[in-house]
Amino acid sequence: MGLSVERIEILLLVAAVVAMIARRLRVPYTIGLVFAGIALALSPFAPDLELTKQLVFTLFLPPLIFEAAFQLRWPELRRDLPVILIFATIGVALSAAATALGMHFLARWSWISATIFGVLIAATDPVAVIAMFKDAKVHGRIRLLVEAESLFNDATAAVAFAIVLVLASGQGVGWLGISKALFIVIIGSVVCGAAVAGVVLLLAGAMDDHLVEITFTAVAAFGSFLLAEHFHLSGVLATLTTGLMLGNIGHLAIAIKERKAVEEFWEYAAFAANSLIFLLIGMRLANQDYRFVLWPALIAIVLVLAGRALAIYPLSLIFARSSRRISSRHQHVLFWGGLRGALALALALGLPPEIADREAIITVAFAVVAFSIFVQGLTVRPLLQKLDESSSRKG
Repeated sequence: MGLSVERIEILLLVAAVVAMIARRLRVPYTIGLVFAGIALALSPFAPDLELTKQLVFTLFLPPLIFEAAFQLRWPELRRDLPVILIFATIGVALSAAATALGMHFLARWSWISATIFGVLIAATDPVAVIAMFKDAKVHGRIRLLVEAESLFNDATAAVAFAIVLVLASGQGVGWLGISKALFIVIIGSVVCGAAVAGVVLLLAGAMDDHLVEITFTAVAAFGSFLLAEHFHLSGVLATLTTGLMLGNIGHLAIAIKERKAVEEFWEYAAFAANSLIFLLIGMRLANQDYRFVLWPALIAIVLVLAGRALAIYPLSLIFARSSRRISSRHQHVLFWGGLRGALALALALGLPPEIADREAIITVAFAVVAFSIFVQGLTVRPLLQKLDESSSRKG
């Protein structure tokens, strides 16, 4: 079933109540939402609503990606861009490879199933990561690194996932073809995002009405995503480009007063999208049957953590003697704060029916996400506090 006004009202009411309770209990709001979703799914009043790839890609990701990118400041991003790009490309490849190898040899999955799972679970999810860091009120360089990396590596994983699906379908794609596809998707997505942002900036420069400005940014967020997806490019990368341009060049066209109104609107839009998506994740988690994939799920959780460690600690050594050096404290946060969430689930749910082990891949992906949200999500804040205390003692 699809979303309706009644369902949205019910879920937003639940989200508002959960936000109040979570703040009083001092627990992460997003984890409270997942618990609430599980309770809703098990109650006789459960709304007839299902988490799907189409719902995540067309309704939730555009506002979440745009809002996060809109808040990023180019001078700060530019300084750490080499670090972010290394993690978002080589890091994702290492993580995916480690997971795929482990699932093939330890869980006895076929190479195709293991590779598909490794790629879709490799990227840290911008939805989960950004929500967690906002809730924990984390600021500074570490927040920039974690949030920006999650935004960029999402695009990497989506492109790699599309290529793996082509290979799984039996179509022969050589290294030249893969390189060409990567080039086209990356350049094409950036061009789509830049074109949409350029049009909005031209129109915004002729207006001084904050309501019109907000409408333009909403059209830009969803329009860039849908335009790129229409041409089989990366909607996330396109929306990321649009958000970065409007957030950093947009101040030339948007007055300070109007900009504040735009930022407040997108802050609420991100809150609403986060609320709905985590409630739906909780509802879906409650309805998954993990009995027949318990061993593969346990293996996958360990492999995903090992792959993340392989992506962070060795690659951080590249910058050990430069001005972009990443402290051990920040490396630990990057490792443990690399949550998996809606993106992995959307890619898994969107797998074609003919893919072998499709149901097992989906269920194991949900198990990894559940561990990520409950275990990592609940312990990130204590980890930050412990690392801060350790840093203070050393200082």
